[in-house]
Amino acid sequence: MTPSPTQLDFREGMSRLGAAVNLITTDGPAGRHGLTASAVCSVTDSPPTLLVCVNRNAFAHDRFVENGVLAVNVLAAEHQALSGLFARYVEGVDRFAEGDWITGDSGAPILADANVAFDCRIAGRQQEGTHSVFFCEVLGVHLTPEARRGLVWFGRDYHHLTAESR
Repeated sequence: MTPSPTQLDFREGMSRLGAAVNLITTDGPAGRHGLTASAVCSVTDSPPTLLVCVNRNAFAHDRFVENGVLAVNVLAAEHQALSGLFARYVEGVDRFAEGDWITGDSGAPILADANVAFDCRIAGRQQEGTHSVFFCEVLGVHLTPEARRGLVWFGRDYHHLTAESR
């Protein structure tokens, strides 16, 4: 173990920390925007709160701040292509043309067939290094009737996660 990890060491280490793939979406005065992210985790269940990390240089970052709402859409394996579409910003491409979208109570777009979608109000924001850490109060949880194979990012690639029957 190195005493002071380099940025490369840190990135390699983080590539070995598997995480769910999510579409983080928003709508409001700044318009409809979204991006792919894996830096999402729960903070507390009372009140239900998530933590979402977004690079401050990401195109959608300031739109999340201005709109004040977001949805965390946890993707199923079948959404891998949609994840790739939201991972890159291309001027003039309507990424919401793909998928079946509904509107959450917050106004944020929710992928109708996501394994789960958390409809949130941004309750706080902390800047740390290159990222903003959004503390998101969960206003609603939209579950599909049955969870499907999960989509996970590990080792710089997508993997499909299947729950074994008990």
